[in-house]
Amino acid sequence: MARKTFLLFLLGVWAALYPMGHAAAFSPQVIQRGAVGDDVIELQARLQYLGFYNGKIDGVFGWRTYWALRNFQYEYGLPVDGLAGAETKQKLVRASKYYESFVKEQIRQGNDFTHYGGIPLSQQVKKRSGGGGRTVKATASNVPKGFSQNDIQLMANAVYGEARGEPYIGQVAVAAVILNRLEHPSFPDTVAGVIFQPGAFTAVADGQIWLTPNETAKKAVLDAINGWDPTGGAIYYFNPATATSAWIWSRPQIKRIGNHIFCK
Repeated sequence: MARKTFLLFLLGVWAALYPMGHAAAFSPQVIQRGAVGDDVIELQARLQYLGFYNGKIDGVFGWRTYWALRNFQYEYGLPVDGLAGAETKQKLVRASKYYESFVKEQIRQGNDFTHYGGIPLSQQVKKRSGGGGRTVKATASNVPKGFSQNDIQLMANAVYGEARGEPYIGQVAVAAVILNRLEHPSFPDTVAGVIFQPGAFTAVADGQIWLTPNETAKKAVLDAINGWDPTGGAIYYFNPATATSAWIWSRPQIKRIGNHIFCK
């Protein structure tokens, strides 16, 4: 009888910790950029529940998930490393809910849906149809060939962090420099590689890369991708009012746009 009472007690504790509709949080693995699968689905859903992630819950840990996770870590006083380790996962579980059966059923059915806290689940589903409404597919179809949504988002972050106070042409110019570096043999051949190359951009060094870009920065990126290069092929730029590097001053200068001098 005592054993039965103890088992019932354990079941009661389990039910309190993991009520129906909520998953027992995560696997033991550290979740990081490039990961895929159920852990990432749960990570995205919990981040969205709290309002940090507004992308598609698809189980793919890309840049948008990475930024959302870093913002969550910053706001909750955790080490900001973009890794979902034990401490971060524990904090997420305590702060959010995860309706696993709902999320996975919507993914299985191919529905557009969200998982924001405080909104009834019935209001967070939009079934895909032939017309009407803005869907993830429709957005993706507008991505310029050769660039992913993550590439465009990351470039917009860089443009906003580096040049949001510049005239529009100056913002396009910064985006053009990133693209020119992609094509140059001295630089990495991916958008992320160019932007996160050590010492390449001030916004990465001082954290402004993580600011949320506005629509102007995104439009500047698309204009650059579509062929507008106000710099005339520059692969460097600097602000002459703040630059202290003798090396950057030695680069052949092409032109000045706004507060920046663009160089070869």
